[in-house]
Amino acid sequence: MYLVNNSFSRTLKLPNTKHDSIDSVDVSHNNFSGQLPKNISKIFSNSLSRLSMSDNCFEGNLPLSMGEMKALTRMDLSNNQFSRELPSDFLIGCFSLKFLNLSNNNFHGQIFPQYMNLPYLRYIYLNNNSFSGKIGKGLLNSTSLEALDISNNKISDKVPNWIGQSDIHNGHRSTKDLALEQESMPHFSYYYNSTLSLSSFVDDFPYLYHRFEVNFLTKNRYDSYKGDILNFMTGMDLSNNDLIGDIPSEIGDLQEIKALNLSNNFLSKSIPKSFSNLKGIESLDLSHNKLSGQIPQQLTELNYLEVFNVSYNSLSGLTPNEGQFATFGESSYVGNSGLCITLVNKSCTSAPTPPLLPANGEEGEESAIDMVAFYWSFFGSYVTIILGLLVILWINSRWRMLWFYYIGECIDLCFYWLSKYVSCQATNNRAT
Repeated sequence: MYLVNNSFSRTLKLPNTKHDSIDSVDVSHNNFSGQLPKNISKIFSNSLSRLSMSDNCFEGNLPLSMGEMKALTRMDLSNNQFSRELPSDFLIGCFSLKFLNLSNNNFHGQIFPQYMNLPYLRYIYLNNNSFSGKIGKGLLNSTSLEALDISNNKISDKVPNWIGQSDIHNGHRSTKDLALEQESMPHFSYYYNSTLSLSSFVDDFPYLYHRFEVNFLTKNRYDSYKGDILNFMTGMDLSNNDLIGDIPSEIGDLQEIKALNLSNNFLSKSIPKSFSNLKGIESLDLSHNKLSGQIPQQLTELNYLEVFNVSYNSLSGLTPNEGQFATFGESSYVGNSGLCITLVNKSCTSAPTPPLLPANGEEGEESAIDMVAFYWSFFGSYVTIILGLLVILWINSRWRMLWFYYIGECIDLCFYWLSKYVSCQATNNRAT
C-alpha cells in the first residue's frame, strides 16, 4: 500500500479486516495527524515487512501491539511529533527487524530496556529526541550492527565497555543475513510529485519504493544514504549528549567503522591508543569534551582518516605530523591551550626557518600584476559563460522549454514544503 508524497491529512484509519497479502505500507510525506491506529498489528501481524510513516504529524504514544509484527524488517517513523516514552516491550517480538528510524521526534525516557534482543538489527537511528538515562545493553544485542545514531539527546551515562563488542563490519553479509535481506533493487529511479499507487506497476517492481533514506553526520557534514548505499555505511554517532567518564579502549575493536563522533559531551581522560586499530575510519570527531594528555602517535597509522577534530579539550604536547596528520590544519586542534601544533607553530620543532619571501621589489610587483590579470580573466570568463547560455536558450527552443520547466518544478517543490509546514502548524493549533 503506497500513499507517498500527497497531502492527506487528519487521522489515519485502517479497516478491521486482516490483510495477509500486504507486505509493505508507506504513507510517508503527507499531513496525517493524531495517533497511530491501534489495530495496525492485528491487520498486518503475519505479512507486513516494511512500514514507513515518516514526515507526517503523528503524535502521542506508539501502540503496544507493534511488537507483534513478527515479519517486520524495516520501520521508519522519523520526522513526526511522537512525545512519550517507548513502551517497555517495544518491538520485543520483531525478531526480523533490521532497520529502525525514530529520529526527529520527542521520545523521552530510556532508549531500550536491558532485555531487548533484536539479533538482526543493523541500522539504528534515534537521534534528535529527548532520550535520557542510561544506554540499555539491549540496544546493541545485534550481531551485525552497521550504523548507530543516538546524537542530540540527553543521555547522561558513561560510554559502556560493551559498545566495542558490536560486530560492525563493512558490507559483509552472512548467508543468513542474505536470506533475510532480499534487497535486489533495480538500478533506475523514478520521480513523482504525487504518488498514489495500488496498481500492478508495484507488483512488477516490488522494491522500487523501499529505498529507506537516512542522513548521517560524516566528515563534518550530513550525507544522505539511501537504498543499496546503506550497505556501505558503518558509523556510530553519540554526539551532543551528556556522556561522562573516559572513552573505553574497546571501541578500538570496531575495525571496520568509517565514522565515529563523540563530540559535545563531557568525556575525560586520554584518547585511547587502541584507536589506532580503526583501520577503516575516515572521520573521527572528539571535539568539545574534557580530554587530556597527548594525542597518541599511533594514530598516524590511520591511512584513510580524512577528518580529525579534537578541538576544545585540554590536550597537551606535540601534535602528530606524519601520514594523514600532515594534512590537518589548526582548526582540528583549536581550543587546547597546552597543545603545540607542529605544522603551524614553528617553535614546536627545531627545523630551520624557511627564508621569507621579499616584501617588495620586482617579484612583489609581478605578483600584483598576476592577481590583476586573474581578476580580469575570471570576470571575462563569467560574462562569456552567461552570454553563451543566453544565446543557446534564445536559439534552441527545446532547451528553453526545459529550462522554464525546471524553474517551474523548483517553484512547485518549494510551494509543497511550505504548504506542508503551514498544514502541520494549523493541525497543532487545532489540537491545542
